[in-house]
Amino acid sequence: MPPTIAKPKKATNITLSADVLNEAKTLGINISQACDQFLRDLVRHERERRWQAENARFISAYNRMVETEGLPLEEWRSF
Repeated sequence: MPPTIAKPKKATNITLSADVLNEAKTLGINISQACDQFLRDLVRHERERRWQAENARFISAYNRMVETEGLPLEEWRSF
């Protein structure tokens, strides 16, 4: 397994619900790691959503082409 490269971090202040924060601490959840991972996932999903929205016309046109003409290079598929 390749070594993990440390990414720079930046301190920030966030406001969390006290009850959830206390419960997470009680359960031993690393708040910084949990917030960082959740935000990474949220950013990834939002980028995917925006990419799909920006490319919707092309995707639709490509799907129509495949429906009418078949897959490109299909005659050379071996599976």
